[in-house]
This record gives sequence, structure tokens and C-alpha cells, in this order.
Amino acid sequence: MKPNGKSVSLSMLLETELNRLHYERISQDILAFAAVLFGLATIIAGTRVLVGADPGYIVFRPLLIYNAAMGIAYVAAGIIMWRSLDHGKYAAATIFVLNFLVLGTIGYLYAVGSAVAIQSICAMTFRTLVWLILFLGLAWMSHRDKISGVKRDDHPIIPPDDAG
Repeated sequence: MKPNGKSVSLSMLLETELNRLHYERISQDILAFAAVLFGLATIIAGTRVLVGADPGYIVFRPLLIYNAAMGIAYVAAGIIMWRSLDHGKYAAATIFVLNFLVLGTIGYLYAVGSAVAIQSICAMTFRTLVWLILFLGLAWMSHRDKISGVKRDDHPIIPPDDAG
């Protein structure tokens, strides 16, 4: 019995726990999918400009190369997020920190009058915020698992054999 006098059956507790795990698994998959889509969009946009498309503003080539390369890292991080909550959290944190450092660098270059467009500052701010949100979402889910004592398995690529 619970303190308020209502009884709780084992099946109710088990059903609630299974639903929570399913909900969190879906949330983790959504975050991973968003990271992969964001990475693919970054790769496409960066590659288009690298091969000659005009974005309509001055392109700071080192930033363009960084962003195109990071698009690949974004896709890899999304796959890591899908496979493992904790490893995905660390991947998202690493990308956030790298983007934040680059944002600070191009912000400084812009302030001292270097050839960095305000559009580049805005785009890098957006990238940095996206990865902060992804990190915070994964960190929150990881924290909830730790305080509740739940141990979720990594997402297997090949389902286990049920014929055991």
C-alpha cells in the first residue's frame, strides 16, 4: 500500500515503468534523428558552397570547411546517440563545446573587422544552440535514469535471438 492508502499492484508498477522506458527510448531516437538530419543538412549546405554556390554574403573559408567537416561529425554523433544514451550525451557535449569555441573565435574576428559575415555569426550561434539543446535533452534523460536506478541497454543493431 502507498502512504495515501491506495494499493498499487505489481502489474501497474511494471506497466508504468515499461511505458516510461518506451517513451524515453522514443525521445532518444527523436534526438538522434534530429542530429543526423541536422548533419546531413550541414553537409549539403557546406558542400554546395564549397563547389561554387553563392550564399549571398562573404564566405569565411576556414569556417565553411569546419562546418562541412562537422556535418559528418553530426551524423556520427546522431548514430552514437541512437546506440547509447551516455555516449551520445558526451558526443553532443563535445560538439557543443567545439562549436562554442569556434563561435567565440569568429565573433572575435568579426569584432576586429575581419572578413566574417554577420550571417556566419548567426548560423554558428544556431548550430551551437542546437547542440546545446541536444546535449541538455540527453543529459536530462541520463540523469533521470540514474536517479531512478533504471539501466537501459544500448540500442542493438541486430535484435537478440528469441529462440533461446
